[in-house]
Amino acid sequence: MEPQIRTELIEYLREFTTEARWDKIMEVLSLRTNHITVVLEDLHKPHNANAVLRSCDGFGVQDVHIIENKTEFDASATVSIGAHQWLTLHRYKESGKDNVELCFDRLRQQGYKVLATTPHEHDSNLKDVDITQKTALVFGTERHGVTERVKELADGFVKIPMSGFSESFNISVSAAICLYDLTTRLRNSDQLEWNLESDVQEDLKLKWLLNTIKAGKKLQTKFMEEKGYEL
Repeated sequence: MEPQIRTELIEYLREFTTEARWDKIMEVLSLRTNHITVVLEDLHKPHNANAVLRSCDGFGVQDVHIIENKTEFDASATVSIGAHQWLTLHRYKESGKDNVELCFDRLRQQGYKVLATTPHEHDSNLKDVDITQKTALVFGTERHGVTERVKELADGFVKIPMSGFSESFNISVSAAICLYDLTTRLRNSDQLEWNLESDVQEDLKLKWLLNTIKAGKKLQTKFMEEKGYEL
């Protein structure tokens, strides 16, 4: 959609929501980032996958990349409390393709360093992750963790230091701990530009308004038709 049309549509849709809701959209948008992103590989338990989405939304991480080589992702589980509608989901499920490689290549083209979350002989602790670098954290299946293909292609490995007998946390807990640590350090830094780009922010304003307003899609169609714009 052309920027001018998008701006007009946003202003039109604002008439159908409250000032309080608009202020909330702007507040949340000001705290969103894609400097940190999350990759989920073949999570087969919907409640865990959707709990991760809820953490992404709660900690202000906008983009989630979902690799579906073996398991189709379902964002409908109630545990997400609708978090998926506020996030930008990128799905990799091309038949006959190496979807891990497709995902990682795309991330690297966007400037990300890909870190697999798994204990490894060459891993580093979470506190040592360099937040000046755009970072993609990869989380694997609940039982086996990330696959060997992820380990082969990742740029590095990161772990959460453990003080007990257990070797790892549940996937959703691990994601929450990692995101809390990295986003807190990110926002406490006065040296980094971590906010979303202005064009991305405008796209999200429109998306979130449409999600917020019950008849949002119908109002959008009406606006475009009345203005003579192509849908």
